[in-house]
Amino acid sequence: MNGKKVLMRVDFNVPLTVERKVADETRIRAALPSIRYVLDRGGSLILMSHLGRPKKEDPAYSLAPCAEVLGSLLGTRVTMAKDTIGPSAKEAVHALKPGEVLMLENVRFSPAEEKPEQDVSYAKTLASFGDIYVNDAFGTAHRAHSSTAVVAHYFPGRAAAGLLMQKELEVLGALLTSPQRPFMAIIGGAKVSSKLGTLSALLRKVDQLLIGGAMASTFLKAEGKEIGDSFYESAQLSAARALFDEATTPITLPIDLVIANAIEAGAKKRVVDIQEGVPKGWRCVDIGPKTLKEWGEQMKRAKTIFWNGPVGIFEIPDFAQGTQQLAKMISELSAITVVGGGDSVAAVQELHLLDRYTHVSTGGGATLEYIEKGELPGIEALSDAV
Repeated sequence: MNGKKVLMRVDFNVPLTVERKVADETRIRAALPSIRYVLDRGGSLILMSHLGRPKKEDPAYSLAPCAEVLGSLLGTRVTMAKDTIGPSAKEAVHALKPGEVLMLENVRFSPAEEKPEQDVSYAKTLASFGDIYVNDAFGTAHRAHSSTAVVAHYFPGRAAAGLLMQKELEVLGALLTSPQRPFMAIIGGAKVSSKLGTLSALLRKVDQLLIGGAMASTFLKAEGKEIGDSFYESAQLSAARALFDEATTPITLPIDLVIANAIEAGAKKRVVDIQEGVPKGWRCVDIGPKTLKEWGEQMKRAKTIFWNGPVGIFEIPDFAQGTQQLAKMISELSAITVVGGGDSVAAVQELHLLDRYTHVSTGGGATLEYIEKGELPGIEALSDAV
């Protein structure tokens, strides 16, 4: 790697404050082992990432704040290009010396990032910058984008997974192939439709599936329970019923709920047993204390636990208690514990429990898709190219 230029895809899609400062450095820190690996061996680095969902060049989505934080963490200057494949990037790549780091501007400033077929020269130009390609962005590996999949094909025998990517694949691969049992999965979040394939796949792998969050309302409705004005997906009721009918693995739903008369801070709240049902004018906002106690007892018997998605409306503090208590309970177990998904990880992080989990996945959709399909475009591109 000495003297080589390494083109590395990282996932610096981090939250920014209104002052455009990095609000959470977790993803940047997660890439440090791979970055230092290259620098310590005499290579230079050209980093690529996206930030947000811009449809065109927009200073509000510039990666400059990330370059600043990375430079501080590395103790060295990180050069920030003013574009991705334009004159600024090309000049900076040409001037790059061993041990130096260059950050290209947001790859999504070009429509060809998300739609490679619109301009095949985009990925080709990116590839021309490096001698070696490394993908360390597991969180975007489920996207067949220019910088995550297409570019790898220009590096036959010179495309590799980064250290973070390798760790994700090792941990999640073990969940799929050889988990310590009993293996329990806890899935939350809002929509059944976005996780239906994952739920089906998990039911073939786990010994028990616990479902919380707004998606539990769809399953409760499918069981004939009264859910009041709670959000549910009417189009997914038949799919939810089919999961129940076909499952040979126990599916566990909440036995009590925290309900509120409005989805806002300060709303009136109370707890109802699910057999009582949610009255009209009220909405499910969290799992209840009986559910937490029951799930806690069941989790003590598990040897492996995978958790993805909040079990309440976590973004409103009044409705976050269930998710927070669940995060604490899991952290206290001796089982192998894996958590993924933005809000789930945020809960663990806010409670300063990151080091109490066996693995905190950097992927949200990528984690779920890998569990469902066992492969991802960004990973398959590497195996094709090597």
